Amino acid sequence: MSRTFPQDSTGAAGALAGLRVIDLTQMLAGPFCTQILADHGADVIKVEGMGGDGTRVTGPFLAEDATRDYGGYFQSINRNKRSIAIDLKSEAGRDILRQLIDGADIVIENFRAGVMERLGLAYETLRQTNPRLIYGTVRGFGDPRSGASPYAHWPAYDVVSQAMGGMMGITGPNAETPTKVGPGVGDTVPALMLCVGVLAAVRHVQRTGRGQFVDVAMTDAVLAMCERIVYQYSYTGQAPKAEGNRHPLLCPFGLFRSLDGHVSIACATDAFWETLAGLIGRPDMAKDPAFATNAARVRNQQQVIDAVEAYTAVRTKDEIGAALGGKVPFGPVYTAAEIFQDEHYARREMLVEVEQPGACRPVSIVGVPVKLSESPGAVRRRAPLLGEHTDEILQAAGYDEDAVARLRAAQAVR
Repeated sequence: MSRTFPQDSTGAAGALAGLRVIDLTQMLAGPFCTQILADHGADVIKVEGMGGDGTRVTGPFLAEDATRDYGGYFQSINRNKRSIAIDLKSEAGRDILRQLIDGADIVIENFRAGVMERLGLAYETLRQTNPRLIYGTVRGFGDPRSGASPYAHWPAYDVVSQAMGGMMGITGPNAETPTKVGPGVGDTVPALMLCVGVLAAVRHVQRTGRGQFVDVAMTDAVLAMCERIVYQYSYTGQAPKAEGNRHPLLCPFGLFRSLDGHVSIACATDAFWETLAGLIGRPDMAKDPAFATNAARVRNQQQVIDAVEAYTAVRTKDEIGAALGGKVPFGPVYTAAEIFQDEHYARREMLVEVEQPGACRPVSIVGVPVKLSESPGAVRRRAPLLGEHTDEILQAAGYDEDAVARLRAAQAVR
């Protein structure tokens, strides 16, 4: 069901063609942001230390991969990029980076606050020679330039931002059991918001010729995604708690048991509820004042849930889908194996095969979810080997072959 994209395949240039991004990020949040820019045509130069991004050694690996240059983690969030390895502890390495940034439109980093300043590469320094530069950051608690958090120097990962951003407090089987959301949304959502900020800054540069500093705190982004907890507390004075697979304001709206797993059903309107009640053989509930309106159903939600589950629990996901699909908001709870089998994801090109160095077969990664009709994004190349493009990047920046050889000999680059 996957579509294969060969290394360096050609096609539409992408909406962001012509933009050059210096990517100083690692782990998940930063690389996810820069990959989105690369998917849509930006030339993203991934600047790595001499040992490479730490996720290169994180699996899973194919059993037959003899080289283990990188595993699934790195492959999934670094496609469409070029790699150069630079020793930023050396003066020569910092000079190279400064020259690359002077020729770029955007630089993105996710170091702790103060790291770039200690390298002599602060935004205020870089903008002196590149006033059009857009400088993007994503950190756990943001950059002091836009609000000095008391936690500004704390390290943070996905689990921290999920916890402090309010997500875990409303997720879990009950109010006493806060639960981590499965995917790393504490990283990926901030990455998406940084993309929005960077592209807004690109528009500002087009209008004014002036770059700017773009700052996203992971905790802020998670809180923004959990927006309803703010207005609920502000309006009622009560802090929302985890409610399992129910919704505090809508009913029925959640997960329901089936013979072979679970399904989601979401009746956010009374009209959908009336349709569902008829489909499950309970048209009487649509007319009963105790269940006719959403407010009434929320008050009596256990009875509603019991009625819906009496129907779903004795049927398979496929049987329920055949009855409810297209009539009310419905979807089966999928495993990854079921996603690979569903034609939807093949037709939408959301399962993409790419080359895996060290192996004789391709691997699948997620495709590009944003579909543009005139300038579509694409997976054009696999994730890069460490320093795979060092020579071509340096030569394009003005270094001749002898200069590149001297830098290699001095171990300033790899």
